Amino acid sequence: MLCESGWSCENVCTLTQEAIEHFQNKIYSYYHTHGRDLPWRRTKDPYKILVSEVMLQQTQVERVLHKYGQFLQSFPTFESLEGAPLRDVLNVWHGLGYNRRAIALKKTSQIVVQQYGGKLPADEEALRDLPGIGKATVGAIRTFAFSEPSVFVETNIRTVFLHVFFADKQWIKDAEIYPLISQTLDRSNPREWYYALMDYGVMLKKKHRNPSRRSAHHKKQTPFEGSNRQLRGAILALIRTHPGISEAQLVELLRADPRAINTNLVKLEEEGFFKDKGDAFFVE
Repeated sequence: MLCESGWSCENVCTLTQEAIEHFQNKIYSYYHTHGRDLPWRRTKDPYKILVSEVMLQQTQVERVLHKYGQFLQSFPTFESLEGAPLRDVLNVWHGLGYNRRAIALKKTSQIVVQQYGGKLPADEEALRDLPGIGKATVGAIRTFAFSEPSVFVETNIRTVFLHVFFADKQWIKDAEIYPLISQTLDRSNPREWYYALMDYGVMLKKKHRNPSRRSAHHKKQTPFEGSNRQLRGAILALIRTHPGISEAQLVELLRADPRAINTNLVKLEEEGFFKDKGDAFFVE
């Protein structure tokens, strides 16, 4: 199989130094002309980078840009986030969706303050033990906050490698991509390299039919309208803005299946979003 630049990538591809330099030069050339200026790229503060990475999970950059500064202004440190009432955190988070990420950030701040003296650990295993932080987020944090040349993949990085190295192949697993990411990684400047890869991936998605659909891990996002995710958000929004609201009032206001509302109430309480005080719900 021949890829975009002429090299062959059957199974695990081993690149020559010339091929690696060609690839790096191509990515950097685009980045140095078209790179995005994003606020979380202007800092190495581990807390600020953690906030950005959690916000960027399953959320478009444009939506994160709207909330990132507001969140940091309200909760500028691990200590301030740890001590804030959950309702205040959810109020600021409102609009980003996937509210469990806000709870994960608050729980993480408690662990960091209580176990690590308010400093985010750089250790990979310690980061993986934090709530809501998966493999990709660990790699991003280690790279962007601590300049560690970690090997990780997210949607835009995946797009680049699918497009360049697997142009005529379907159902590519990340296990096939990781060796290429490792070989081509600019270990002397991993922060800028990954920023460049991500921006090149954004360009490819605009220019070409999304290459990520050829990934074995690609999942088509289900419509938000009418989904249970929408109902969860509506329930939480009402409890957040109407402390003491009852289940019966929720059913009346939302005009939804009472069984679905009850199921979501049980799940949301288990996840720590609010307390049930005698059929009156409060975000604390």
